[in-house]
Amino acid sequence: MINTKIYKAVYELAEKLMKAASKDDRATFEALYAELQAICTEHENTEKDHPEQWETLADFTEELEDALPIYQKALDKAVAKQTNDHIASIGFSMATLQEELGETEAAIESLQQAQASAQTIEDNELKAEINELLATLTTR
Repeated sequence: MINTKIYKAVYELAEKLMKAASKDDRATFEALYAELQAICTEHENTEKDHPEQWETLADFTEELEDALPIYQKALDKAVAKQTNDHIASIGFSMATLQEELGETEAAIESLQQAQASAQTIEDNELKAEINELLATLTTR
């Protein structure tokens, strides 16, 4: 489980990042992103480290090529903690980026792992999105 104080900080930063992005406020976005990155780095490999903070960082990483390794780090942490909700969510996000980058085989692998983990979660919308994208990629 993610530390409550860290969760609140990450959640608040995510909200502020979305507002800055919607206003095209580059300076604020970059400052907030740096704050989020600092939280992740500060707690990395400690008992406060959690896949959710890394997933959030990846979500706000603008360059797709830069976001993928951060998602991978989040996924590795989710697998280590055996948190199927995070494994499914991160796998879906990774697959979406991999598809955009033309890495169809990698996207299919990410979706298959996400699909396996999603079988035990309650988020039916995420399950449907995973299944839909997997069906689309495997019928091309």
